[in-house]
Amino acid sequence: MSNKKEREKRREERLAEEAKASSGDRRTRLLQIGAGAVFVAIIVVVVVIVIAGSSSDSGGDAENLQEVSQVNSLVQGIPQTKLVLGDTKAPVELIEYGDLQCPVCKAYSEEILPPIVEKQVKEGKAKIIFRNFLIIGPESLPAGAAAIAAGNQGRGWNFLELFYRNQGKENGGYVTDDFIEAVAKGAGVKDIAKFNQERTSKAVEEEANRTTEQAETLGFGGTPSFAIKGPNSNGLELLGTPESSGELEEEIEKVS
Repeated sequence: MSNKKEREKRREERLAEEAKASSGDRRTRLLQIGAGAVFVAIIVVVVVIVIAGSSSDSGGDAENLQEVSQVNSLVQGIPQTKLVLGDTKAPVELIEYGDLQCPVCKAYSEEILPPIVEKQVKEGKAKIIFRNFLIIGPESLPAGAAAIAAGNQGRGWNFLELFYRNQGKENGGYVTDDFIEAVAKGAGVKDIAKFNQERTSKAVEEEANRTTEQAETLGFGGTPSFAIKGPNSNGLELLGTPESSGELEEEIEKVS
């Protein structure tokens, strides 16, 4: 075999070995990236679960409401119409289907939604609409109905936020008349007698059940679930349960 042919053969062998090594390195990097992504996803889920469950067992105390001033500060100066937070003329509608007993909804109200409220809602770019999706259990209806009644007096989002921050264990018996009234008073509901009359009315309970049916019709199976509509959306677009404020902000920008 000539020297030239030997050189070409060695060159081909060397290229083949390098390609094999490169492929192995690339596969290793992909596995590392994939493992990292899975790890991050696991961390996100664990954090949400920890946040969601951190105070559920210790909440529900009508005599000791927490974070009243923080809630008032969050929504202060923002227009409220029933269960709509923000300027009714805001071009983007961000709709949340939630259950006041849901610990993940609580976590979203404390960690995910505040940046949206502080920016897009306060700037008039978007409004957030809360709709009841009653799936946790029998205490979900009286809680959701009370939110609607508070909304009728312009304090719906104060009630929602304050309820979440004092949420007790799911179906733990804490959603009593005393607890609901305490949250309503802390939320700034002025006419408590009217509030109590409305929250137990057939019309308000039917509204809570109607929005639950809406969520089911849209195909949602858990809470919180989000949908969005804006000038550049394809009608009502379903978002499911975004994992971060950033995802929601991106969706708002897309449809603005």
